[in-house]
Amino acid sequence: MARPTPPPAEPGISRAERILATMSVTIIGLSLLCFAVLLVAPVLGWTTAGNPFLTTVVVLPLIGLPIGFLLLIALLVMAATRRSRAARDGR
Repeated sequence: MARPTPPPAEPGISRAERILATMSVTIIGLSLLCFAVLLVAPVLGWTTAGNPFLTTVVVLPLIGLPIGFLLLIALLVMAATRRSRAARDGR
């Protein structure tokens, strides 16, 4: 017979916080990778004229970086709320 596991003494990082952190790091990382591709593209002779790949690479950081920043702000607000609740509860 399996023993029940006791609940944790202190609430840790929630699943939503982990998801927000992963999403923001992934989006910002992909945007930075696109910047690197844009720096290397002229050396390889690639142009954005008629190239849908490079057009996407140009547009992705314009959308991805603000979204990643907003996700980081949401993560910061969630973490501050969790910490203030824990401090108020006397943990």
